Amino acid sequence: MSVPLPPVLVVDDEKNMRRSLQTMLGDEGYAVRAAESAEEALGLLARENFFMVITDARLGGMTGYEFLTKIHREWPDLPSLMITAYATPKLAVEAIKAGAMDYLSKPFEPEELFHAVERCAERHRLLQENAALRARAGVNFSLEQIVGDSPKMRELRQLIRTVAATDARVLILGESGTGKELVAGALHTLSPRTAENYIRINCAAIPEQLLESELFGHEKGAFTGAVKQKFGRVEEADGGTVFLDEIADMSKPLQAKLLRFLEDGTFTRVGGTEELRVNVRLVAATNRDIAKAMAAGEFREDLFHRLNVVQFNLPPLRERGDDVRLLAEHFLNFFRAKMNKPVTGFTPAAIQTLQAQRWPGNVRELRNAVERALILENSREIQPASLPSATVELRPLNATALLAPEESLDTALQRLERGLIQTALEQNNFSLTRAAEHLKLSRHSLRYRMQRLNMKPVGGEAGETTDVIDQ
Repeated sequence: MSVPLPPVLVVDDEKNMRRSLQTMLGDEGYAVRAAESAEEALGLLARENFFMVITDARLGGMTGYEFLTKIHREWPDLPSLMITAYATPKLAVEAIKAGAMDYLSKPFEPEELFHAVERCAERHRLLQENAALRARAGVNFSLEQIVGDSPKMRELRQLIRTVAATDARVLILGESGTGKELVAGALHTLSPRTAENYIRINCAAIPEQLLESELFGHEKGAFTGAVKQKFGRVEEADGGTVFLDEIADMSKPLQAKLLRFLEDGTFTRVGGTEELRVNVRLVAATNRDIAKAMAAGEFREDLFHRLNVVQFNLPPLRERGDDVRLLAEHFLNFFRAKMNKPVTGFTPAAIQTLQAQRWPGNVRELRNAVERALILENSREIQPASLPSATVELRPLNATALLAPEESLDTALQRLERGLIQTALEQNNFSLTRAAEHLKLSRHSLRYRMQRLNMKPVGGEAGETTDVIDQ
């Protein structure tokens, strides 16, 4: 389905006229809201979306002309139609100056009204399509962006070509920074859906209580702050592709709703009762160990099997051999053009430094290292000194230097423990589950240590994704 039109707003102080317009437009398939005054209509416009306004020229209180002037000033892209029983060329000019897109005099033929409304409906559709095209213009994914000549990368590109032509669901696994989003984007670009929307959602970056609304939309009044109806991202992607990154961070209740959606493409907006249906291809990704997440009861096994029609396993950079050099040269060319710096390449020693790294942050870390090196470098080639060191210098730790003046050992240990926990949380997007894995603790043990250190989780449910404050 295409995203449905918002309602028409009809404003007329005559009850019979309002009902007549509602009936006529409703019979033509349009949703209609009605108001008996300009003041009431302005309140509706502030809370809800409409694709056009139809107003009488003479209203109790604010006149139709004053109303149109206010609409044109506050909602310049909202078309309006004026209807009046006192039609004169002068009043028609006045209506157009006030911002009316069209003007009808009573009595009018229904076809005249339908023609004017259809013009506004088509205008709304074109604006939506243009917005979608502008959004897609910023999405530029291709196989050429997946740089690498190692056997694993050649196999990866071939698998993308094969799978992209189908509608198969895809699960992309790999460490952070290995290029999961590039693979998802290439699958969309090479697919028959490439002309439609490609919608990306990071499940770890959106609070749990808002993620369902982001995915499936919500109805007005569904929760505090839901002042108007909102279409979900799956509706925006109808006919295209939805990429759910960090899928393993999705809450169990929402996993169940996603599973139902994957059955047949049906869903219900938050706070709604109407069952809607879309046709989208779903690509999911995670950097977590999905088998461990299922064993721990944190990820539904039936959802895994729904998503895992085709699985991509992206190799870490440390397993890609000479791809490190190829990627470094690729990023150097990219940043050199942006910075306009006359750096021609890397010295052999710099290449050795790059290849000696283990790159725990993978391609993303390498990209940042090359950008930093180009900023610091003043010679014609990148020198090893401009790159991050491949080893960490090991030397005896001066334990007394860790103690602040008059600080006890217990206080110092608590301070260090608090700092380590805070760092782990920050590195894992404040996910308690992932921070606990990073620290080799159970989630319960991490929560206990945080409580003992007066580190109070705020902003999340059940401690899944949370900010932390020190008390």
